[in-house]
This record gives sequence, C-alpha cells and structure tokens, in this order.
Amino acid sequence: MKKRDKIIIFDTTLRDGEQSPGFSMDIEEKLLFADQLEKLKVDVIEAGFPVISDGDFEAVQAISERVKKVQVAGLARANNKDIEVAWEALKKAKHPRIHTFVSSSDIHIKYQLKKSREDVLKMAVNSVKKARSYTDNVEFSPMDATRSDLGFLAEMVYEAIRAGAATINIPDTVGYTVPSEFYNIIKYLFENVKNINDAIISVHCHNDLGLAVANSVAAIEAGARQIECTINGIGERAGNTAMEEVVMAIKTRKDRFNIDTSIDTKQIMAASKLLTHITGVSVQPNKAIVGNNAFAHESGIHQDGVLKHSMTYEIMKPEDVGISKSTLVLGKHSGRHAVLNRLKSLGFKLKKDEIDRFFKYFKSLADKKKQIFDEDLIVLISESKFKEAEKRRYKIENVQISTGMFSPPMAMVTIKDHYNNNTEKFAVEHGNGGVDAGVNAVKKITGTKAKLKAFTLAAITGGSDALCEVSVTVAEKYKGRELKVFGTGINIDISVAGIFSFVDALNKLEYLKKSGAWKAKAENVNL
Repeated sequence: MKKRDKIIIFDTTLRDGEQSPGFSMDIEEKLLFADQLEKLKVDVIEAGFPVISDGDFEAVQAISERVKKVQVAGLARANNKDIEVAWEALKKAKHPRIHTFVSSSDIHIKYQLKKSREDVLKMAVNSVKKARSYTDNVEFSPMDATRSDLGFLAEMVYEAIRAGAATINIPDTVGYTVPSEFYNIIKYLFENVKNINDAIISVHCHNDLGLAVANSVAAIEAGARQIECTINGIGERAGNTAMEEVVMAIKTRKDRFNIDTSIDTKQIMAASKLLTHITGVSVQPNKAIVGNNAFAHESGIHQDGVLKHSMTYEIMKPEDVGISKSTLVLGKHSGRHAVLNRLKSLGFKLKKDEIDRFFKYFKSLADKKKQIFDEDLIVLISESKFKEAEKRRYKIENVQISTGMFSPPMAMVTIKDHYNNNTEKFAVEHGNGGVDAGVNAVKKITGTKAKLKAFTLAAITGGSDALCEVSVTVAEKYKGRELKVFGTGINIDISVAGIFSFVDALNKLEYLKKSGAWKAKAENVNL
C-alpha cells in the first residue's frame, strides 16, 4: 500500500475525550481501554497531557510502558517545561510521539495569549525544535486553525515543517467550519506551502455544529492523511470526530475514496461498549454504527427488503463492526464452547486465565436469569476484566437489603478498605429505599462527605430478570474545589447496582485526590 493510500487513525479518547466533563478515568481504566485500542489497531494513541497533573503523567507513562504495537503520543504546549515533562512520560514507549501546539488565530493570539503573530510563530518553531531534540516523531498543531488568516496559517505550517515536524495537524478547535470551507483550507495549504509533502497532514474536528465527521471526510478528499478522533465521538463540548463513523465511511465508500485504514472494524462495538461501561455514559440509540438501533429495522417495508437481501436497507454488514446476528440461546446449561464461540463472534479473544475469571461471572448471572444476551456478555467481559484489574480503595464484600410495604428499608453493607490493611467494616442503616439505605451504610463506613447528585437506571436487556446498570454523579468539596465524578454499578438487583455505583464513584474520587489530577480540571486544553 502506498503511503498516501492509508489514513492514519490517531485516537484521542484518552486525552481530548477523557477531559470532557464527567468522562475522567483513572489509570487502571485508561490501561484497560488502551489495551482495547491496541486490539482495534489504531495507529496512534494520544494517552494524555502529561504536564497537566500527576495522574495524567502517570497514565501516559504506564501506557507508554505497556503498549508496544501502537504509537503513544503526549500533548504539550509550546514551551520547554511541557515538552520536557511529556518526554519524561513517553521515553519508555516503543513508538513515542510528542504533540505540541500553539494558537494561530488572531482572536486567540490577541485575547488569550496576549502576544503578536511574530511571538507565536517563534514559539511554534522553538517548540518543534525542542521536541525534535528527543524524537523525530513530532506533531505540531496550530490551534483554532479554521478561524485563522490563511496566509499566516500557511506560514506557520511551513516553518513548523522546516523545524522538523513530521505531522501537521489542522484543528477545527471550536467546530466552526463547514465541509466545503474545510476542503478549501486543506487544499490551500497543499497549494501554498512548498514543503507540505515533507509532512503528513492531519485534521482534528470538533462537533459543535454536528459536522465533525463530514469535515474530516472533506479533509481526506483534499489530501489529509491522518484523522484525529475518539470512540463514540466523546470530547470537549459536543465532542470530536467519531472514529467508528469516519472509519466505516472509508470502508463502505472505498469506491469513492480509494483509501483504507488499519482498523480491525470487528473490534468497534467492543470498544464502544467498554467505553460506555467505564464512563457510565451511553450513546443515543440512533447513533451511527454503534447505537442500539443502527442495525435495527421496525418498518414492514424495510423488514421485507432486508429479509430478501440485506443490502436493500443495510449498507454495512453488522458483523463488520462486531455485532453478532447469531440466535444461539445462552443460559445456565451452556458449555464453554458455545459461550466462547459467541464471544469470538462479538470480537473478544480471551486468554486462559481471563476465560476462567469470565466464567465465574457468567455462571453467577446465568443462575439468576433464564437467557444471557450479547449485551450481557459484553458487560460481563468488562466486569470480569475490571474487577481483576482494579486496585482501588474500597471493595464491597457483601450487601444485604430488607424492604417491604410496611417496614422501613434497611441495608447491611460490608466493605474492605485496601488503603487500611484490607480491614473489613460493616454498617447497618435505614433509608427511603434500598439504594438510600445502602448509600447511608457506605457513608457510615467510609466517613465520606460526598453527595449523590444524579441517579440513572438502564436495563441492559429486556425482561424482569434483566441486568441493570446504574450510573450516578457524585460530588465532593475538596480543598476549595467541587470534584464531580461518574460511578457505575451492574447487578440483577437495582438496589445492589446502585450501591456498587456509589462505591465506584468514591473510588474515583479517591483516585483524583491521591493522584493530584483534581488540580488540573480547570486547565484542560482541547485542540
């Protein structure tokens, strides 16, 4: 495959995606997701912004040491300290990349940076040269490029390439541009920057006007060969280019683009589901590619057409994105062979020790409900990997709930504290319901002052015996700041799932406080 026939997929879920409100992840979650991105075969993982907090630094460092087949990038502003810290976090990566940036639009230069064009041009050149002193894999971004003077933008791109940038990223930082305009911007750069072919041209689009994917596709047609994107399109404000959408557009319309990616598309659904499990934020049902309704047909006309020939109303095969069409029923009598075959069809390949752990969770659930659906399996995969991977402060050992029409709800909760010699404590408390009683018991054991701000319940599958997923928002005042996190819990019992979600949130609060990541929340930067 020729160099220009391949689109490089630069995944920034763990950087731009993770810094959007409510999507923060701890190190174990980031490592778990980085493993999935490696299975997905993305080309670059932007693992974080190392200088912004101790937590981000440690996460980038841990991913750099763990991931071997994929480039690992760290973000850095155009100053020596940022770049030095980024390299310190990245230096053990097999394929490190430093991604540095400075604004190019007059509105940013005047009001945010309070500098001149000459100043920021010098900053751009010096930052690229500094990064090049560590690695030849340097990416440079002129932030807010789509609102910049094109002549100045071209000059900055030229100077950055001349200083040694191997990749030039053109960000639509505030989601301002439209496809025809963005096509012309990229085309202008190819026609007016004489050393443009010495670098890969990348784009990073935001979705404020709902045009991130369309703008990215327009840039590809104009000659861009790297797309910066996130799983499920998460990110600052309205999000980023959705990786699954742009990749499947390229795959489905190969006849038009005549290009390809390295993505193993059968891993797309697994990545999407894992992200929703980690963050507690689901995609809308009509979301392209990964939404629950993306391959569902209710209209009689559509159903008739699909039954006769799937291509009448399906332009993609569900199997291509990791959605199984199998109707094999799984339950408590199912053997390993049948379950593993279904997992394989969903895009999961487990090692022997992972299979053993998974089956404990599978059998436990199968004893409680009649049928196990694909959605159940995906959640169980996440749970089995997660529970074994996590090294968090609090672990629930047991929950017992008593409730009725004429008796006050009561919960007994037992918790192990990994920060306190694995000591176990239990408490019995009353409440307005099973969840409230359980949360009160947890508060008594842990002494937390955190407050439950929001509670969301979703049935993962249908039926009265469905697994349910509870997502909560929990906030706590800490050193003059309000820390706000998501927690998730999954169980066949709603009250137990609610208690698990509250403890999950407490663990994330402990991580924020212990890692120092809470300090950086107001300073996060998006491209």
